[in-house]
Amino acid sequence: MKKRGMTQLCAIAAFLVAAGPLHAQSQGVTDKEVLIGSIQDLSGPLAGFSKMAVAGMQMRVDEINNAGGINGRRLRLMVEDSAYTPTRAVQVAQKLVNQDRVFVMAGSIGSVVNNAAMPIQFEKNVMNFAPLTAHRDMFEPVNKLKFAVLDDYYGAMKEHTPVLYKRVGAKRACALYQDDEFGLEVFRGATDGLKTIGVAMAETATYKRGATEFSSQVARLRGANCDFVVMGTLIRETPAAMAEARKTGFNPTFLGSVGAYTELIPMLGRDVVNGFYATSSSLIPYPDSPNPAVRKWAADFKARANADPQLFTLYGYWIIDLLGRGIERAGKKLTTESLAWAFETMGTQRSSLGLPPITFTEKNHLGSSYSALSQIQNGRWVEVK
Repeated sequence: MKKRGMTQLCAIAAFLVAAGPLHAQSQGVTDKEVLIGSIQDLSGPLAGFSKMAVAGMQMRVDEINNAGGINGRRLRLMVEDSAYTPTRAVQVAQKLVNQDRVFVMAGSIGSVVNNAAMPIQFEKNVMNFAPLTAHRDMFEPVNKLKFAVLDDYYGAMKEHTPVLYKRVGAKRACALYQDDEFGLEVFRGATDGLKTIGVAMAETATYKRGATEFSSQVARLRGANCDFVVMGTLIRETPAAMAEARKTGFNPTFLGSVGAYTELIPMLGRDVVNGFYATSSSLIPYPDSPNPAVRKWAADFKARANADPQLFTLYGYWIIDLLGRGIERAGKKLTTESLAWAFETMGTQRSSLGLPPITFTEKNHLGSSYSALSQIQNGRWVEVK
């Protein structure tokens, strides 16, 4: 009898250990609230992106809360500034995960930032959802704690670089890229894409994050007689490098990634950046959009912020909207495991705001592989076929 009792206890204990994670209480979830963390760049080179993204995220959080929350819980967004540096990203990730005890991290910006923060998050079973970077590390290898929505830099550049190279009749390809995970992904995708048409990069030049001066890099590319330049650049660097090129009479075709697909580029560069190409994952939410849903959304944002929204405002709004759908499907017993299950099983999610359909499965945590090619024409982004 004693032996059988011990056997039963061991069996029960083994069952509880095996089943525990399915029902374990996740941090950042109470009967009344869900805590959402986000690591943004509020003081560095990506501040223009981050401030708009946070505004969009908070807009959707407020809408959800004003409608009564989700399954009886309100959402609370907690944002920390990384200044787009991995060292600072580690510090603020530790704060959000270990002190604030957020349930999920959503919309964090930057490849180096997310890669620095994810180990800290994963140690405490905190999911990284829809980061604002298109690096493959955000969804590969498949992990219940990693879900991404933007088509990756590598895949988009591999697809579109050879197409544009042939379309414009280019003869000599070169690259200028940021010397980090982001820039390398753009460079590798473009390089592998060009290989499919038998073209090799003739010259490359790199720069460090936060650089503002590009004379030596431009001189190097110009000296190589490049007529096609792949740009692994972001907000400030794109117009700065192109201005230096124009100043010296260097006018190749410039192609950037989705990281440079933003209204801020023509706002900063004006005529200098006309003709610049970039891969894109959605349409810019211009206030005069032909899409009535976008026009209404843009007007609603302007009414609360006294400013027109930008693409990253829309991204932020969309991220919280998708997260909210997952939280709702996960049900009252919200855990990291139930949220992962919800994303993998909720089917295709659509938006009326010009964003691509999102579908996660158990084997694929990249929600969309859609990408297009867009160009700045007369100060506005236009999708080109």
